[in-house]
Amino acid sequence: MEKLVIALCLFLNGELIEHRLQQTVSDCLEKKRVASRNMDMKNKQLMCGQVKASLVKNIDGSYSIDKIIESK
Repeated sequence: MEKLVIALCLFLNGELIEHRLQQTVSDCLEKKRVASRNMDMKNKQLMCGQVKASLVKNIDGSYSIDKIIESK
């Protein structure tokens, strides 16, 4: 299923290496702040944004991002 969602993305040396589905922009920004405080941010960048993504349904009924199709 493709949908517009909010994602927290982790870039390493400018390359996307991780993305997590977030419920709201404020949730995303909060998780970004916490991760920034707890991680060594050398060569890393965290970004929140709206993306068009392919979603997959998890065994517990929740959804996660399979791949990002387009950033908005």
